Amino acid sequence: MAAAAEPGTRAWVDGSAPRPGSPACSPVLGAGGRARPGPERAGARAPGPAAPGHSFRKVTLTKPTFCHLCSDFVWGLAGFLCDACNFMSHEKCLKHVKTPCTSMAPSLVRVPVAHCFGPRGLYKRRFCTVCRKGLEAPALRCEVCELHVHPDCVPFACSDCRQCHQDGHQDHDVYLHHWREGNLPSGARCEVCRKSCGSTDVLAGVRCEWCGVQAHSACSSALAPECTFGRLRSMILPPACVRLLSRNFSKMHCFRIAETVAPETGDWDDGADRSVATGPGREVLAAPESSKQTLKIFDGDDAMRRNQFRLVTVPRLARSEEVLEAALRAYCVSEDPWEFELQALSPPCLDGDAQVPGKAGRGGAAEEEEGCRGSGHREPAPEAWVIRARPRTQEVLKIYPSWLKVGVAYVSIRVSPQSTAQAVVLEVLPLLGRQVEGPESFQLVEVLMGSRQVQRTVLADKEPLLNRLRDIRQTSVRQMSQTRFYVTASRTLSPHVSLFVGGLPPGLSPQEYGSLLQEAMATKAAVVSISHVYSSQGAVVLDVACFAEAERLYMLGRDTAVHGRPLMVLVLPEVLHEKLPPDCCPLLVFVNPKSGGLQGRDLLCSFRKLLNPHQVFELTNGGPLPGFHLFSQVPCFRVLVCGGDGTVGWVLGALEETRYHLACPEPSVAILPLGTGNDLGRVLRWGAGYSGEDPFSVLVSVDEADAVLMDRWTILLDAQEAGGGENGMDVEPPKIVQMSNYCGIGIDAELSLDFHQAREEEPGKFTSRFHNKGVYVRVGLQKISHSRSLHKEIRLQVEQQEVELPSIEGLIFINIPSWGSGADLWGSDSDSRFEKPRMDDGLLEVVGVTGVMHMGQVQGGLRSGIRIAQGSYFRVTLLKATPVQVDGEPWVQAPGHMIISAAGPKVHMLRKAKQKPRKAGATRDNRADALTSLEGP
Repeated sequence: MAAAAEPGTRAWVDGSAPRPGSPACSPVLGAGGRARPGPERAGARAPGPAAPGHSFRKVTLTKPTFCHLCSDFVWGLAGFLCDACNFMSHEKCLKHVKTPCTSMAPSLVRVPVAHCFGPRGLYKRRFCTVCRKGLEAPALRCEVCELHVHPDCVPFACSDCRQCHQDGHQDHDVYLHHWREGNLPSGARCEVCRKSCGSTDVLAGVRCEWCGVQAHSACSSALAPECTFGRLRSMILPPACVRLLSRNFSKMHCFRIAETVAPETGDWDDGADRSVATGPGREVLAAPESSKQTLKIFDGDDAMRRNQFRLVTVPRLARSEEVLEAALRAYCVSEDPWEFELQALSPPCLDGDAQVPGKAGRGGAAEEEEGCRGSGHREPAPEAWVIRARPRTQEVLKIYPSWLKVGVAYVSIRVSPQSTAQAVVLEVLPLLGRQVEGPESFQLVEVLMGSRQVQRTVLADKEPLLNRLRDIRQTSVRQMSQTRFYVTASRTLSPHVSLFVGGLPPGLSPQEYGSLLQEAMATKAAVVSISHVYSSQGAVVLDVACFAEAERLYMLGRDTAVHGRPLMVLVLPEVLHEKLPPDCCPLLVFVNPKSGGLQGRDLLCSFRKLLNPHQVFELTNGGPLPGFHLFSQVPCFRVLVCGGDGTVGWVLGALEETRYHLACPEPSVAILPLGTGNDLGRVLRWGAGYSGEDPFSVLVSVDEADAVLMDRWTILLDAQEAGGGENGMDVEPPKIVQMSNYCGIGIDAELSLDFHQAREEEPGKFTSRFHNKGVYVRVGLQKISHSRSLHKEIRLQVEQQEVELPSIEGLIFINIPSWGSGADLWGSDSDSRFEKPRMDDGLLEVVGVTGVMHMGQVQGGLRSGIRIAQGSYFRVTLLKATPVQVDGEPWVQAPGHMIISAAGPKVHMLRKAKQKPRKAGATRDNRADALTSLEGP
C-alpha cells in the first residue's frame, strides 16, 4: 500500500493535490439549461499542478491586492485565487507555493495538539490564519502559539498548537521546526535569502514558534528541519523533559489559563447563526444580485441540531454540481464532490422545524426564517440544504502509527463492509514491519483533532469501520477531515495526575489534611494519596492514580470551600529533571496581572509563546507555591517576577519557606517592574517600570544579568502585651512577615493604606502608573496638615539600646538605596557615625520624616531624611494602633511590639547588566525582530 513521506509538525511540503473533477450528480437544485458562469467560477483553472490542496483559478482584479507568497501587488489578470482558503498568487509564484490549503492542512499535522483561545480582542494589522483575511473585528488568538483566527473560523483551524509536553501517547527524540505562517513584522528578514519576508499587508512568511527563525515559505525547506530552540534555549523548559498524563483535561487546564466566561462564537454552541459568504471568511453578506441566490448549507446532523449553517451565494442557473462544490468549499472539504449530494430541507415556515427528507424524528431543526417572525413584507429567506455523503461500499483509509521510528507517517488500506478494527490492525502490522508481533498487542484508536480539544477513543475489536466512517460523515462531513486513526500498543498507561490543592487551613499534619479532604470532597483513599504537604501555606499535592477521579476532584474542588475559604485546584505536570540538558537553566516566570497598570495580561501571553507555558505562572491563580513545587527537583533554575515590590516580596517569602524542599535552594531572582514604586527594580537596574519593551529582549537581559546578594529581614509582630481592647480592636495573634526593601511606620504607611483602600474600592481606575502616582499626590495633600507626633507613640531600641527619637511623623527602616519611587531617603552625604549603606551589609538604616511636606522634598531631591540609627536588630514598641507598611503592603497594627532582625541566608538577585553602546548599523537580533508582534495590539 502507498505510504506518505513523514511531514513536519506543521508541514510545508512539496507536492500536488489537484482538486478532483466534478462529474454530474443527480440534479437537486436550479433550472435546466446551460449554466451561466458567475464571478466565483469565472476564469481558467491554474495551469499545472496546484500546491498542496489548493484549487486555484484565474481571477480578474478590479483593485490591487497582494500576493501571499511574495507580498507584491497583484494587478488585472495576473492573479490566481484559491477557492477554499483565499490564497492569492501571481502566476509566476504558483510553482513556489508550499503553504497547504485550509482544506488539506489537518492531514499534514504531525502531532495533533489543541489550542488555548483566550478572550476576544482587537489585533491590529493581523490576519486570520484560516481564511487569510484581516482581523478588523474582535478576534481570537491562541495563548500558547501565534494562531490568530476569526471566531467563525475556529472550527476550521488545525489542532497544530505547540507540543509543550509528553502526554504518554507520543514520545519524540528530535524536535522539528514548528512553522506558523504570517503575522510577521514588516522588517522581518528571511534566514535563507536575507530579503524581507514580513508584511503588514498580507499573511506571508513563516516563523518557527520555538526558535523564532523567519523565512519565506518557499525558502523554509532549505533550512535544517531540527529546531535548536534559538537564543533562549538555556532558559526554555524542554518539552521532552515535561510529562503530563491527561485524558479529558483541556490545555486550558494543563497550562493554568483562565477560561473565558462568555462562550465564544467559535465554539458554535450558543445557538446563534454562524453564517458567512462563500469560503471560510468573515464577510458581511450583501444583498444578492437578481441573477444570484443565497442558500443555507448545513454539513450534517450536528449542524442542524445546533442550527448552525453557512451561507453560499451562487448563480440562479447554476448546475447542481457547481452548488455542491461551493458548499464543500464553504466547509473546507477537499474530497471528491461525486461522493456527496445536497438534500433539500422542508420550508421551516410550515411547522417551525425543518426535517431532512427521510430522516424525520432525528431532531434536526433549521432556524426559523426571518420572514415568518413578524408582520409585513420581507425578502424571502434563503433555501436550506444539507450535505450528505453517498453510500460507499469501500473506502481508502489512512492508518497512522503511534510510534516514530517506523519510517512512514501513515499507510493506506482499503476498508470494506467486512473490515473490523481488529482486521485493520492485522492488515496494517506487516506494512509497518511488526508482523512478528500478534495483533492482540495493538489496538485501533480514533482521534478527533478539534481545534480546542483532541479526543481519543479506543475502538472495540469487532467495530465495523465502514459503519464508523458513515456515522462520522452523517454527523458532519467536515469532521471526517479532522478524524485520524492510529495503531497503538495495547499497553495501558498507568494514570498519574498531580493536583495542587491550596486554600486549606495552615498548620495541620498530613493525616489531618487527608481527613479534611476526604470529608470535603470524598477522596478515594485507594487511588488518592498526599505526596507533599506545605503546612505553613495550607497546601498539599495529591497523586491521583485514576483519570476519572482526578477529573472529579478537579471540577469539585473549584466549587468547594473549607472553613469558609474556597479551594484552589491546579493540574501540575512532572518535570523529568534527569533529562534536562547540562547547560539548561530554565526560567520560572511569575506574573501578577493586577500590578501597576494591569499590563500582566499581555505579558502572560507573550511569555507563554516565548517559553514553555508550563514554566509561566499567574500569581492570582494559586500564588507562587505551585511554581516552586513544579521546579523542586530542577538542579538549576532562575526566577523572573513580573509585578511590583509587594509581588516581589510575596515570591521571595514563598521561596524562603520552600527553599529546603528545592534541589536548587538559592535560585537567582530577576524583576520586571509592573508596580507603582518599583524601588527594588530601580536599584537592580530593571527600570522605573515596564513601558512596553520587547518581551524577548527582557528575557535576553535576564539571561545576561549579574548575580548580586541582598539581605532579607524578618519582622515579628506581637500585639499581646499591649492591652488588647484599646480603640475597640481585638488582640491579634503574633505573626511574622518578611521584608526586602523597607518598612514604614506612621505617615508613610498611612498614605500607602489610603491608596490601597482606594484601589480596592475601584480597581478599574488604577490601570496606569501615572494615575496611581496622581492618587498618591492627592492623598498626600489631604494629609499635609496632619500631625500625630509619632515620636510620642512609639519606642525604639537598636541593638538592645534605647534610642531617643526626634519630633517626627514617620519612621522608616530601609534596606535598599531607593524609597518612594526612587528617592534617596538616606542621602549621599558622608557621616562618620554610620557606615556607607549597602543592600548586602547585614545592616538596616533608620530614617525619620517630619511630615508630608518633608516627604515631598525628599522625593524632589531637595532634602534627605533624618538619620537616626543603623543596626541589625531593632525592637519597636507601639503604644497605640499605628499604620504600618512593608514593601508597599500596608495595614493598621495593634499596640504591641515589632522585632526586626536578619532572616536566614541572603537572597540571590539578578542585576541587569549595563547596556553597551550599540554600533551604528548593527543588526538587531533575529528573534527580537520576530517577536515584536507578541506585544499585542
